[in-house]
Amino acid sequence: MTTTFLLILASALVLAIGATPVARRVALRLGIIDQPNARKIHVNPIPLLGGVAIYGAFIAALLIFGGRYRLDELISILVGASLVSFLGVWDDRRGLSPLLKLIGQILAASLLVVTGVRIGTFRWEIVNIVVTLGWVVVITNAMNLLDNMDGLSGGVGAIAAVFFLLLAAMNGQYLVGALSAALVGACVGFLVYNFNPASIFMGDAGSLFLGYVLAATAIKLRFPEGVEIVTWMVPVLILGLPLFDTALVIVSRLRRGLNPLTTPGKDHVSHRLVAMGYTRREAVLLCYLVCSGLGVVALFITQASIIEGYVVGAVVALAALVALWRLEQVGFPGKEARGGFFRKNQAH
Repeated sequence: MTTTFLLILASALVLAIGATPVARRVALRLGIIDQPNARKIHVNPIPLLGGVAIYGAFIAALLIFGGRYRLDELISILVGASLVSFLGVWDDRRGLSPLLKLIGQILAASLLVVTGVRIGTFRWEIVNIVVTLGWVVVITNAMNLLDNMDGLSGGVGAIAAVFFLLLAAMNGQYLVGALSAALVGACVGFLVYNFNPASIFMGDAGSLFLGYVLAATAIKLRFPEGVEIVTWMVPVLILGLPLFDTALVIVSRLRRGLNPLTTPGKDHVSHRLVAMGYTRREAVLLCYLVCSGLGVVALFITQASIIEGYVVGAVVALAALVALWRLEQVGFPGKEARGGFFRKNQAH
């Protein structure tokens, strides 16, 4: 199993390294370019469509080296991921109604529910279904919102996938491990060109895809020997940074009397770290460090008793509240501009 995971990871890595320059040339030819403006931090036009390279490398690696999947679950995940990625390409190319984006995300999440890829924590099935849909939509958009600085969303996605891969290998979960390995390789291969200074952005096609696959992978993750009322925290911790960033943005904009869903701006964690004096690279690397630390805590939670788990969870929650309060006080440059529902600010 471990050998197969490594083959999937390596193939996705090589494919992404090879496909990203091709995606860059296509984006330039088609004019799918992110132009700089007052609410973005990059100063030169940067081609999009890097997400298409991530998507292609991910799918190809799974199909080449996979084989031990439940076909219905795999198809639902790949079809749903393809749908959100297509919506992202459409939005990058021509712009897409926010309502249509949301409907598409709910439809993609519904594909998971229909094939049994759903949260099963609660006694009532309708609650499990609603929470599953909410989880997928929130994580998909959280990764979309996190894509606001060179290398940030791709790096955080890769780190989260590494921890999902470790947990899958520890618990003998082939589908979760294969999905995670493919995502790690595709993200790292893309980061060769996306880390500061980036020569290509992933665009909505990539960030929505990453969020959807990470959300689905988290739902599939199981802990046969863990305590269920504790292990639910594991995916929340692993994806804690994008969730925290989304919470910070919502709280900050509400406090300033702005609509949190229609007001993009340079007010994310990464922007505030830069405002505190870090360089952009340092801000991104610090986010990587926090994401890795939360992953280590998640590994501990899988083996913790109920008391240990909730004590650790309470400490992390308290630290998050303190960090949210501290970062919310930090000023940031740029005026707010109006945008669409859950629309990525793309302030690279």
